[in-house]
Amino acid sequence: MNGFFAELLAEILLIYLDIKFWFKKRKQRRYEKANHLPQKSMLYPSDKIGITLFVIGLSIAILFGLFIYPSIKISRTEDKLVEIANLLEKEKRDIGVYPLVLETIIRNNPLRKDITKDAWGQEFRYQLSEDSTAYLLFSVGKDRTPKTKDDIVLTDKTTSK
Repeated sequence: MNGFFAELLAEILLIYLDIKFWFKKRKQRRYEKANHLPQKSMLYPSDKIGITLFVIGLSIAILFGLFIYPSIKISRTEDKLVEIANLLEKEKRDIGVYPLVLETIIRNNPLRKDITKDAWGQEFRYQLSEDSTAYLLFSVGKDRTPKTKDDIVLTDKTTSK
């Protein structure tokens, strides 16, 4: 309830300041006209607040885009890798071997149509071992070049033995 009254008081104060400014601007325009002066640019207090909030919001959006959004993409890609690994393990339990190509796990399921793409829109790389008992699954990352430091790699549990 106190927050409501504080907001109401702030709005009333802002309206008061705008009205006070309107009278000041009117007086300034009369003075400029009487003395043949060019009109001075003047902003209402509410306009100044709006511009300030816009600049702050734009700064926050830029910082979010530069620092937070890339880590969200990495997290989404890691989650997809884990989901694909679970589907590969299910495939091995059901059939006895890992599939030869990654697209096999989609199985005409519309919910899985984009599961083989990372957050940057690139296909995951899937390599099956020669004896088909293990696999290597990875995303080439933001730079879209394999075997660089930004790659996100997930290996089968049996390959780490």
